[in-house]
Amino acid sequence: MIAPTLLGHVGSVAGATVSVRQFEGVASGIAIIGGRSYRVGQVGSFVRIPQGYHDLYAIISEVGASATPTTLTNALDRGERWLTVQLVGEIVEASFERGISQYPNVNDEVHLVTEEDLAKIYGTEFAGQVVVGRLANAESISVRLDLDKLVTRHSAVLGSTGSGKSTTVASLLRSISAPDGEGFPSARILLLDIHGEYASALGDSAEIFRITPGDGENKLVIPYWALRPTEMLNFLCGKMDDRATTAILDKIFAAKSAIAQADSLPGVDVNSMTVDSPIPYSLRNLWLELIDPEVKTWLDQTKTQPAIVLPGDAATLRLPTYQPHTTTNSSPYQNNIGVLGIRKQLDRMRSRMLDRQFEFLLRPGEWEPDLTGHVENDLPALLESWIGHEKAITVLDLSGIPSTVLLDLIGAILSIIYEALFWSREREEGGRKRPQLVVMEEAHRYLGREADNPAREMVQRIAKEGRKFGIGAMIVSQRPSEIDDTILSQCGTFIALRLTNSTDRSKVQAALPDNLSGIADSLSVLRTGEAIITGEAARLPVRCRITLPPEDRRPNSADPLVSESWKRARGAEDYNQVVAVWRAQDPKWKPPEAEENEG
Repeated sequence: MIAPTLLGHVGSVAGATVSVRQFEGVASGIAIIGGRSYRVGQVGSFVRIPQGYHDLYAIISEVGASATPTTLTNALDRGERWLTVQLVGEIVEASFERGISQYPNVNDEVHLVTEEDLAKIYGTEFAGQVVVGRLANAESISVRLDLDKLVTRHSAVLGSTGSGKSTTVASLLRSISAPDGEGFPSARILLLDIHGEYASALGDSAEIFRITPGDGENKLVIPYWALRPTEMLNFLCGKMDDRATTAILDKIFAAKSAIAQADSLPGVDVNSMTVDSPIPYSLRNLWLELIDPEVKTWLDQTKTQPAIVLPGDAATLRLPTYQPHTTTNSSPYQNNIGVLGIRKQLDRMRSRMLDRQFEFLLRPGEWEPDLTGHVENDLPALLESWIGHEKAITVLDLSGIPSTVLLDLIGAILSIIYEALFWSREREEGGRKRPQLVVMEEAHRYLGREADNPAREMVQRIAKEGRKFGIGAMIVSQRPSEIDDTILSQCGTFIALRLTNSTDRSKVQAALPDNLSGIADSLSVLRTGEAIITGEAARLPVRCRITLPPEDRRPNSADPLVSESWKRARGAEDYNQVVAVWRAQDPKWKPPEAEENEG
């Protein structure tokens, strides 16, 4: 008696690629087996090839005339009733294992895979798994990912705008951090939120940091002295020659050395420290030291009596005033001691330091050094506020950060996290004892191929070395073709949602760990919230319906309802408020009187 699941017979075997001749009794469309309906010969679905005491499993990658073996293209056997399948694993007794111990033979039977078979593959539960959704073609079966490999081997969540990418990330992070034994409440996840979408989705299980914090949120500050001085100088002053840059770095190193010696900072050896060591120094005092020689004049030719009118003030960034020098050889005389010729650059530096939109960086509250370089709060307090609190997730909302400094700041944030967890890897707080996952939203904005990109350099370092030190990366992007090749190639797990751009699809297809081009071709026709998951964290490549979070716990990234909005009667509009929130750079800004009334 012919089994109802029989699909065809093996026609040829070439490594992991097997050509299958469909059984003539199989009609295209839907097969009813055990009261359930199954689609026959669907790209991406599984087939089973019995081998005595164990079964081989494969995924259909091609169907029809294009799947006909090349050796039969001119023979009588050619036709359209062929499938190409890729061998992926086997079940020995009751346990599924990826990889195969033997190959099928010509004329071996090939069967449809039923839900019972899928349950054997995906239904096995073991410690360290997280549920992300359900099989697209068998929604009674959960899809689980290996959390260890998802974090340490890095991952990428990719999908076009509107494919459900942000919702997928929110769902995944909520599943990981779920309490009551369902998840991992002691997880440590840092999310870089470029568009400010995740506060509403993760607010109950995360600490939110924002430049303009709302109720229950924290103020985001990033101390400038934690950045590499060369990056700070490039941002503040622009281009300078090597002579000027070296002279300024020497002054910064001297200021850091003085603080290190005065305060006896734990772990600092003044003989081995460098200018990049994260030690506080006063940027305002540095500016005054640099600007003074540029404007100074002298009353005497021996340059012993300054022609000072009003001293400069580092606290208020007031320029020092001197009597103007003459063009003749008479008093006051122009200064030529310690002059670097950077007056324009220092004027730009002062302008940046007075610009309120950069206060989170240049006036970082309790982390701002006084004029002597001392701080009220040091890096330990910053690290504890970011990754040492009781909640599993930290959201750094970077939506209010000017694009001119975004690359430098993301590089600084990642450098702070990486260096701290790298050097403390043997301690309880370190990355090996308590691993860290860094989720990078809109990654194409800062992980491109630009020269002098500190963000890309740090992510490359995490991608290459983070696994050994307990620091994992999750890259989230709608344009994978714009992401640096080195970073994407280090991602061991791909969660690929709908991708409509052919360049993006080809980039994903080339980076997929499994050679399943037929499945990758279906990326353009996935439904919203549906993903192909493949790689080290998945037992097998799978088409999955991602579990949606509750309605009130979804990212603030939904499309506006245009037809509904335009049909509704217009209410009162106040464009004074439009300009006010624009000027405040805060969409939640309210006038002081309104806040008092609410209070």
